Amino acid sequence: MADLTLYTNPMSRGRIARWMIEETGQPYQTVVLDYTTDMKGEAYRAINPMMKVPAIRHGDQVVTEGAAICAYLADAFPEAELAPTAAERADYYRWLFFAAGPLEAAITNRSMGVEPNVDQQRMAGYGNFDLVAGVFEQAVTRHPYIAGDRFTAADVFVGSAAMWYTQFGLLPKTEGLMAYVARLAERAAYRRAGEIDDALIAKQPG
Repeated sequence: MADLTLYTNPMSRGRIARWMIEETGQPYQTVVLDYTTDMKGEAYRAINPMMKVPAIRHGDQVVTEGAAICAYLADAFPEAELAPTAAERADYYRWLFFAAGPLEAAITNRSMGVEPNVDQQRMAGYGNFDLVAGVFEQAVTRHPYIAGDRFTAADVFVGSAAMWYTQFGLLPKTEGLMAYVARLAERAAYRRAGEIDDALIAKQPG
């Protein structure tokens, strides 16, 4: 039995974690959870009391939150060379947590029709949507990858955000963003992960 377990649903952020695991090349087992029953059950709540996916179990360690899973797996399997070098570390952590924090907050608020006024922008922590979108575009166009010239675990999370948000019209499909997305979409691990999750979706009833 694999020492690494992914708890996921193929129509969720669990796709980020699967892509990251595929990048490590490690064997793993998958537990697919249903939104209305399994995720709210006592067994899974012991793993993630937030009752959401993804989560991973690695031996006795449990990790939740997509950005944390990417960073953890990069450190846990250094042979995959997905963790940052000393020169990459600042941009790696900066943009990994920018995507998990200000970017996601701005996207979520806009999707729900929430637009902070000038006074509220300081409290929101991300200013306003246009500011965040512009900073994100600058980040992904500075180098071929988010931390420099080399693909790292941060690209799994940041790249997933770029892919999803442009696909669903939540960010504009600018030339810079789409060039970054296209580079990542060519990765073998990304394609493998997508094929696995797409096959799981095809098996779901109705």
